[in-house]
Amino acid sequence: MSAAIPPDTIQLPEPRYDGDVSVEHALRMRRSVRSYKDDPLDLSEISQILWSAQGITSLRRFRTAPSAGALYPLELYVIAGNVKNLSPAIYKYQPGKHVLVKIVAGDMRSELSRAALGQSAIKKAPTVLLFCAVFERTTGKYGRRGIRYVHMEVGHAAQNICLQAIALGLKTAVIGAFRDTDVKKIVNLADDEQPLYLVPVGR
Repeated sequence: MSAAIPPDTIQLPEPRYDGDVSVEHALRMRRSVRSYKDDPLDLSEISQILWSAQGITSLRRFRTAPSAGALYPLELYVIAGNVKNLSPAIYKYQPGKHVLVKIVAGDMRSELSRAALGQSAIKKAPTVLLFCAVFERTTGKYGRRGIRYVHMEVGHAAQNICLQAIALGLKTAVIGAFRDTDVKKIVNLADDEQPLYLVPVGR
């Protein structure tokens, strides 16, 4: 018998591994979009997007995005505001179990928008993803050059989201303008987690 799932943990639907949209079409259609309809996302869409960013793809625990030394310094958070069957809250994605763990209760999109210099895309999108990094996982092996590797890695993972969104009929933008200290406080990040990238997702 499997262990019970803790109350603040959400088991995500199994992601799809074959889709109807070609990589070439997704590349051609990818654009940054910052205006979204007031329509909810489905939990299955959240699941697919998270898997595209950091999902496990092999028995050796490799992921969908390359990582220097397979050290995986990235941490991924979901700031959910309008998702079917998912309470508004901030969640942390755990790739190994493909689950979300609730970190902060409530809809925090407005607060996050203020931390991002008032950008409306973050306030209006039904969901915003936040990439963070624990740099020491990579710099511990590669020294200062590991900082560069982490920045490369978050670009790989964010592009995966952008292409997966197109395949799902969704829109995204990638945002790097925000006050790090404010974001860390809102999301309740650990001291060694540094925010890197915000990705609003919507229709």
